[in-house]
Amino acid sequence: MSFLKRYLIAGLLVWVPLGVTLLVVRMLVRWLDGTLLLLPEAYQPEALLGFTIPGLGVALSILIVFITGVLVANLFGRSLISLWERLLARIPLVRSVYSGAKQLAETMFSDAGQSFRKVLLVEFPRKGLWTLAFLTGTDHGEAQEKTGRDVINVYVPTTPNPTGGYFVMVPREDVVELEMSVDEGLKMLMSMGAVVPDAKKEALELAKSEPKP
Repeated sequence: MSFLKRYLIAGLLVWVPLGVTLLVVRMLVRWLDGTLLLLPEAYQPEALLGFTIPGLGVALSILIVFITGVLVANLFGRSLISLWERLLARIPLVRSVYSGAKQLAETMFSDAGQSFRKVLLVEFPRKGLWTLAFLTGTDHGEAQEKTGRDVINVYVPTTPNPTGGYFVMVPREDVVELEMSVDEGLKMLMSMGAVVPDAKKEALELAKSEPKP
């Protein structure tokens, strides 16, 4: 039985991560293939070729994003975007959603942004219980003024699906900043703590990256 168990576990260690990876990639490809519906029905690949080619939506999505970036990188494109945003600002519900999404995108994709750049350790959901969280912002606002404390914005994801979670404002002194990368933190969350980054390895890599006097 021990002989059988050892080889079954060895096989699972190969197929489980491979299966999960293929499942996630398949879901993303199917979701992005939905962009093909933006094309007129007569020009969709299925109508032209008579069969479906998986992944064409991915290429179309990348092409759309690239062309959009080229267009808005000049003065004319920026003028069009400015006109478009002024039109959206006249629609009550749409302007709130659009402005919030735009600020989030600018914060996350900006090199100077702080969102999801650091992994934190916070006591949640009560004192004495610790969990991983991600820093989303440190800007001062009304919450800081009302509480009279230096609070930071933190996202506490759920596990094993980190796309859902909680937004909490935590006093800075109650937060422990970790050296692990965001990727390592996500691996630990998705594995429910089964995959733990090597603290010694992280510290060694950090020491190597620091400039020598």
